[in-house]
Amino acid sequence: MNNILIIHTDGGARGNPGPAAIGVVIEKNGKLIHQFGKRIGESTNNVAEYTAVIEALRYLKDKGVAHAHFFLDSVLVVNQLTGKFKVKDANLRTLLFEIRSLEQEVRGVITYTAIPREQNKEADLLVNQALDKLEN
Repeated sequence: MNNILIIHTDGGARGNPGPAAIGVVIEKNGKLIHQFGKRIGESTNNVAEYTAVIEALRYLKDKGVAHAHFFLDSVLVVNQLTGKFKVKDANLRTLLFEIRSLEQEVRGVITYTAIPREQNKEADLLVNQALDKLEN
């Protein structure tokens, strides 16, 4: 259990589509080990959600971490990532393929769970801080 990371991701766009950003919070054994928020240009909310997962998976790959539990407040994206819902949008399908490729490179156990927005406040804050920097 000690090698499993807890990762909260979020993505958002003001205007949908509009200026977009992602937020990622990574914890191990209840302690924050890494977090970041960044702008990703013009995008939709769903593309931003997928991009946050991709950036977190890249972090796992770079650090050699194999096991992670992802928590997102987008039920739609979680259901698409877990295969419960089909991904019909071509752009999202491309991002899903990138996620699947990164999952294989990580070679571990990756899970995705939907949580209420109130339980994803830290990642959401990072998204909004990145977007606020854009406006200032």
